[in-house]
Amino acid sequence: MLVSVVVIGNSKGIRIPKSVLDQLHISDTVDMEVEKNQIILKPVQHKPREGWDLAFQEMHENQDDTLLMPPLDEQDGFEWEW
Repeated sequence: MLVSVVVIGNSKGIRIPKSVLDQLHISDTVDMEVEKNQIILKPVQHKPREGWDLAFQEMHENQDDTLLMPPLDEQDGFEWEW
């Protein structure tokens, strides 16, 4: 399928037909890679941080959400300098 390259400010872009967007379930963003002199666009399958709330909840239930280091004010000999 041939598509035109159009000017968008100081950049250039292409228009992706609605039928292609619908077929690939693309709404807002795509993952773009350049490989072997080709531009590859892939639909983003999930939103950033999707599911984090459930993961944090599960960590809390399993008591896996403890600090890995003691707070700085509890370390021996540590004093803040102002």
